[in-house]
Amino acid sequence: MKIVIISDVHGNLEALSSLPESFDQLWVLGDLVNYGPNPAEVVDFIQANASIVVRGNHDHAIGFDEDPRCSPPFRRMAEVMQNYSASVLSEDQKQFLASLPLRIDREVESIKVTLCHATPSDPLFTYSPPDSPQWENELGLTKADVLLVGHTHLPFVHYLGQRTIANPGSLGQPKTGNPAACYASWDTDQGHKGIELRTYDYAVETTVAKLHTLPIQPEIADILAHVLRCGAL
Repeated sequence: MKIVIISDVHGNLEALSSLPESFDQLWVLGDLVNYGPNPAEVVDFIQANASIVVRGNHDHAIGFDEDPRCSPPFRRMAEVMQNYSASVLSEDQKQFLASLPLRIDREVESIKVTLCHATPSDPLFTYSPPDSPQWENELGLTKADVLLVGHTHLPFVHYLGQRTIANPGSLGQPKTGNPAACYASWDTDQGHKGIELRTYDYAVETTVAKLHTLPIQPEIADILAHVLRCGAL
């Protein structure tokens, strides 16, 4: 089975609609909304196409009108774009975000899989970078052969014996120093080592142009555009 795994779409419809691979299932590791100009369209796409979706901190913030607890450099941008996202999402869409599970445990072709946005110990907020020694402890909190996470916008695959931890990176707001959208493709016929990290180019300038038409401060749009163009703040 071919599973495409994405995370941190952040309202970026151009990146999402340009996914270059077909799939049997689409798995989404949270943060459908905020930062990008098309949160409503992204939610609609995910509802129509995804088999599994977990809740991210930005989904939680919209669904429950709470602070997403972003890092200081992104805090003001998150606040402004949360207000914008809340203004264009329907009540049904907000309820969908609020109803998303924090963690999902599945078995696929005898492979046990755990999905969450951040970490099993704190599914919404803990920022654990790719090289953190904490990952072995986090994997120990599950019975999973494969642990799938997002949140950091930094892709990685770690093999720990016969178990795998993978982060597909961010589809809609990469922080790799490159504007290319990040995702992962998993051929489950290859077992827990069948996950491949991939990237692709999309119409970044179309998304940037949309940001500059939103009813937000021009300086916020400028910073968000910079992040998209450079893959970093």
